Amino acid sequence: MGLALNIVIAVVIAFVVWRLGLFVLRSIAHPPEPPEEGQLRRVNLRYRCSICGAEVRMVQASEELPEPPRHCMEDMDLVAPPDE
Repeated sequence: MGLALNIVIAVVIAFVVWRLGLFVLRSIAHPPEPPEEGQLRRVNLRYRCSICGAEVRMVQASEELPEPPRHCMEDMDLVAPPDE
């Protein structure tokens, strides 16, 4: 009886893992739709991490001067002024 129970549990776990894998693959295959026109604005901002020196260039944002991105658990520093 113990062997049959182990087989049933293994089959159920395999089925759950298989379904979860299919869900993940389908979500990757069908990315979310892009936002509607006019929701994002063109910006030209550059940020630099003060800890490691990594740089990020932001070209679209939902507002004129968005919150700075985070890197190394800290806010990045604005390198290029927004009016540049």
